Amino acid sequence: MGTFIVEGGHKLSGSIRPQGAKNEALEVICATLLTSETITINNIPDILDVRNLISLLAEMGVRTKFIDRHTCEFCAKDVDIDYIYTESFRKKASSLRGSVMIIGPLLARFGVAILPKPGGDKIGRRRLDTHFLGMIKLGAAFEYDSENRLYKITAPDGLTGKYLLLDEASVTGTANLIMAAVLAKGITTIYNAACEPYIQQLCRMLVNMGAKISGIGSNLLTIEGVENLGGAVHTCLPDMIEVGSFIGMAAMTGSNLLLENVGVEDLGIMPEMFRRLGINLEIEGDNIRINQNEIYEIDTFIDGSIMTFADATWPGLSPDLLSIFLVVATQARGSVLIHQKMFESRLFFVDKLIDMGARIILCDPHRAAVIGSGRFQSMHGTTMVSPDIRAGIALLIAALGSKGVSRIHNINQIDRGYEDIEERLRKLGAHIMRVEE
Repeated sequence: MGTFIVEGGHKLSGSIRPQGAKNEALEVICATLLTSETITINNIPDILDVRNLISLLAEMGVRTKFIDRHTCEFCAKDVDIDYIYTESFRKKASSLRGSVMIIGPLLARFGVAILPKPGGDKIGRRRLDTHFLGMIKLGAAFEYDSENRLYKITAPDGLTGKYLLLDEASVTGTANLIMAAVLAKGITTIYNAACEPYIQQLCRMLVNMGAKISGIGSNLLTIEGVENLGGAVHTCLPDMIEVGSFIGMAAMTGSNLLLENVGVEDLGIMPEMFRRLGINLEIEGDNIRINQNEIYEIDTFIDGSIMTFADATWPGLSPDLLSIFLVVATQARGSVLIHQKMFESRLFFVDKLIDMGARIILCDPHRAAVIGSGRFQSMHGTTMVSPDIRAGIALLIAALGSKGVSRIHNINQIDRGYEDIEERLRKLGAHIMRVEE
């Protein structure tokens, strides 16, 4: 298992370009199952989760051909639907959270989908009710085999469009139901739909394939089912979570960094929220420059009360960014309350930050109060384990901004979401080394 050895206290400098968006790539790759024609996807991040999903589709019979490291052709003309009944499929799909989004395409095109309880980050309950309840309303039959932890959804006569009011604005749930509805008979309306840029991108790709979708970018989608879909060429957006990660690294190390081609128009409220954290952030065209030579100070609300950062549905702050905001706040002047509403286990990594010298009070599984130290490198290195992708990158940011040497184990969690992260950081001046243990 891999380990990062990080010597903190070194400033970063130079420019870096974010990878393609992980969450979008997982959605649009699953959507290639909806057609027998060729789909070309550009700007795919070369990360563990994406590679594993492409491998899963290849074993199902999808022809995959890499044009270059970040461009791949998919042709699902000869899908072996019987593969989903095999032990090999169960093992592979259960290790990958993104596999949940093959349900919609398989159900829409082949009338059947089987899914083992998916893996992914250990960040608390991640229920799938939104996915299955929506598909049941579209006419599918649902079974759950509790002994083998298998979900089975069938619609041998196809799906029929309906009005769907989602119980939560789930991103993966919305993506799954969109993909199920594009081949359903009649009109499907999805209200309280997630409307993140990656959902918008999925819809645009489907429209290019021949789908009829209106309301893109809103929480009310109307989908008129079509008989079949064709091929398309699609390019993934830059990864906004990686953009936030690099902003956090620059802030924690007191550095001057230029982030290039970040997709500014699709970052939502994130840049403004970093400014409220005190980060010196300037937008230059489609680039972001962070010049953090001075201690940053957390803003307060207008009445002087303590600032709160909480996750919210788009265009609110993504829950994937809160771990980064929390660790960056430890070096600020002032205090902030971090409120992670969605996942009850995502803040448990703060015990390692406390070991490093951060002043944090974990109020309950969803809230942490951070009392900033008001100076760079006030924390000291330690040994820690990465529990999930976002906590892993937060711990790496903490290590870069601390005095001394840190060791971060279980870095395959970071590899699931960040491409060649140590090589890219070394080019910026970070002292980081990967060792296999």
